[in-house]
Amino acid sequence: MMRYIKLVNFEINRFSKIYLSLLLITLVSQFVGVFMVTKDFLDGAKETMSDEKLSEAAFVTTYGGIDFTHIANTLWFLGPIALSAVALIFYIFLIWYRDWFGKNTFIYRLLMLPTSRLSIYLSKATAIFLMVLGLIAFQIIILPMENALFNSNVPEAFLNMEMSTSTIAAANRVLMLIIPSTFTQFLLSYGSGLMIMSILFTAIMFERSFRIKGIVMGLVYCGIAAVLFLAPVFIMDSGIFHFYSKELFGLLLTLGIIVTGLSVWLGSWLLKNRVTV
Repeated sequence: MMRYIKLVNFEINRFSKIYLSLLLITLVSQFVGVFMVTKDFLDGAKETMSDEKLSEAAFVTTYGGIDFTHIANTLWFLGPIALSAVALIFYIFLIWYRDWFGKNTFIYRLLMLPTSRLSIYLSKATAIFLMVLGLIAFQIIILPMENALFNSNVPEAFLNMEMSTSTIAAANRVLMLIIPSTFTQFLLSYGSGLMIMSILFTAIMFERSFRIKGIVMGLVYCGIAAVLFLAPVFIMDSGIFHFYSKELFGLLLTLGIIVTGLSVWLGSWLLKNRVTV
């Protein structure tokens, strides 16, 4: 267990500089976005009111006010979230291929460690999942601060409403995905993420085991896993059978667990029996 924890810590430390950079980019970009969007709105409002001789109330009636969704839908806000998502998706591949193609071919030393290769597999998956949760936790922490700054910068007359953190998350599709409002949504969002990561890990193990043939085998496996998981949805769309929402959730949850378990088992088996040093 201690070796597994050390491996997780080791993997997180290897990505720490980039990870901290992603956090800093998110912090700076989103706070700058709050300043820029509110400043542009207020400057535009003052100019319009001056040109058309409108009061604040008349301006809001004619042109509408502003709320935090105007911030949350901008590139300032969503850009760093997308950048972090792309970086972590890329890292799913880098976390393995860096060990093979680095200067010292580190994978040889890693696979020779006196520990189960399953621990190596799980430590990499755990490191990525913890970094995902860390980014989400960071967003949850800074979102109320950004909202408070927004509310303090905008005069009450121009505010459509003062929004809570949960209201902001519910009004934005991206935030609704990464900050689920219910436990069911949490299982769907992050369970699906874990499943996709395990499928990609297995595809990588196919490629590392069989090289060119492994690429084809990995792609085929990804297709089979996707079809298996989405089978209930395909059945409903075809009109063959109808599932109630709870039944559909139960089926997707069960199939997700099966696909994830199968992917972890197959990936670790390939790492143990087919990937050699």
